[in-house]
Amino acid sequence: MRLDINLATQPYEDAQRFWLRWGGGLIAMGVLTAGLLYFTFTGWLGARKERAMIAQYHTQIQERDRDKADAQALMNLPQNANTRDRSQFLNDLFYRKAFSWTQVFEDLERVMPPRVHVVSIHPELASDNELAIKLVVAGDSRERALELVRKMESSTHFHDTQIEQESAENGSGTNSADSVKFDISALYVPGIELQKSPEAAR
Repeated sequence: MRLDINLATQPYEDAQRFWLRWGGGLIAMGVLTAGLLYFTFTGWLGARKERAMIAQYHTQIQERDRDKADAQALMNLPQNANTRDRSQFLNDLFYRKAFSWTQVFEDLERVMPPRVHVVSIHPELASDNELAIKLVVAGDSRERALELVRKMESSTHFHDTQIEQESAENGSGTNSADSVKFDISALYVPGIELQKSPEAAR
């Protein structure tokens, strides 16, 4: 009788078959891990640069605020009162000169809902040299006036639009169909047309 005895100290393993089956997966996992490490590192570098840039901007803003405060303190000195008042008067005059009624009414026409019309409009210089307008409109429904406010706020020329006062109309004004009147305030941003010089407009 013949007996086959395996005298090997280690059992037989098919290494080639193992690597063919699992080698591709291990390589893919390695590539994925390397990619994740790369994106994590580049993201960290980008965030570090952005933090440094933000800190630089904050420093510049603080310097500008200090310069502005120093200039304001200088202008508030009693001996500079005449210069300050004259400068404020000239700035106000320049802003009013830049106000174009034609352009404002064209911008309002783009956002004005039907059966709503302008009763009066008044420009004035707001804080921080911003150009503000006081607008009185009338119409046949409150919803249309609210629609006007929403359209003004979503436009590129009107900001911080708000209703200051609302009143009922008895139809005895310029339009007998008017039932409501609104006092609206908004900051006005002139278009590019207002920023052109007279020579460029020719």
